[in-house]
Amino acid sequence: MSFLSQTLARVKPSPTIAITSRARELAAEGRDIIGLSAGEPDFDTPAHIREAAKAAIDAGHTRYTAVDGIAELKRAICDKFARENGLDYAPAQVTVGTGGKQVLYNALMATLNPGDEVIIPAPYWVGYPDMVLLAGGTPVMVEGAMQNGYRITPEQLEAAITPRTKWLILNSPSNPSGAGYGIDHMRALTQVLMRHPQVWVLADDIYEHLVFDDFRFVSPAQVEPGLKSRTLTMNGVSKAYAMTGWRIGYGAGPQDLIRAMAKLQSQSTSNPCSISQYAALAALQGSQDYIAESRAVFQRRRDLVVAGLNACPGIDCPVPQGAFYVYPSIAALIGKTSAGGTLIADDEAFATALLNETGVAVVFGAAFGLSPHFRISYAASDAVLADACTRIKTFCEGLR
Repeated sequence: MSFLSQTLARVKPSPTIAITSRARELAAEGRDIIGLSAGEPDFDTPAHIREAAKAAIDAGHTRYTAVDGIAELKRAICDKFARENGLDYAPAQVTVGTGGKQVLYNALMATLNPGDEVIIPAPYWVGYPDMVLLAGGTPVMVEGAMQNGYRITPEQLEAAITPRTKWLILNSPSNPSGAGYGIDHMRALTQVLMRHPQVWVLADDIYEHLVFDDFRFVSPAQVEPGLKSRTLTMNGVSKAYAMTGWRIGYGAGPQDLIRAMAKLQSQSTSNPCSISQYAALAALQGSQDYIAESRAVFQRRRDLVVAGLNACPGIDCPVPQGAFYVYPSIAALIGKTSAGGTLIADDEAFATALLNETGVAVVFGAAFGLSPHFRISYAASDAVLADACTRIKTFCEGLR
């Protein structure tokens, strides 16, 4: 009899972390590997943020803080929501966690009971379903097809809601597809939600500032104020300010929910890193020039990768509206055999053969709940991305 819990048996390890680890192992063995599986900016954290962290150390801000964030950071988060999203929150309605992932996890753990359902549009970030399962809930996947821009429709949302539905998790722009819900698409979904008062909204806005062309970001409670009393709006500093390793995420919502999440955090990790909190404070209060600069770089990289992949026989790559991922279809490649003799039976076989035969690490679409696709993170230099696209094209040309 295993000593491990039955709850743990319900979840699986993160496929993105597994693939990234495998790519690193191959690189350590001397293989020429291009890793495009990790979802983090490749830029340094802006200098003024790094300096604020050093100043925090010198000032002695190295002790325990309030469980869910220092007061100064909570006030800065309130100011951010008011300034950028038109949302009015008090500090008591704000929580700060060790990364956005903890904020999401705390919310689900604090609210889900056995039998509760959570609607998750697919393709989805790999962590959502397993967090729901760990919390005792039931993930309900709704497919956002490529022909619909990887977005779910209001009709699909309506059909998925039952008396047991507790949450809708909405990530816009999305990991892995880069799809965004503009104001018209978002309003159509919020109109459905207004008819179902038992359904709460978990808005994962972590890619808010990474949007391209004329796409305008909106958050659900911003579009429909009537949802604010049952919405947790989650964000963080990792993607917008290249602070993935600093591990600071935050959320704002009804005070009872925030208090429950703090209770849970008090018995798990306690406070986020004090130094990282002061760095996040500098990120939110300091110059925002870095955001526009990085956005321009990512848009250029997006265009490079979309063009490169669409030049590959059998690959169909839509143009994403945000984040730093593309999610192309390989439907035309299923059933073919690679030059190395691998049958491309599904997108996992494609990703495995691609890594083994060309050294390009991508994440297969089944990990995100929608096949046959794969995800590339274009958080890499132009030269690396161009090399990767060339290798992928050669691989596709060799399929028979």
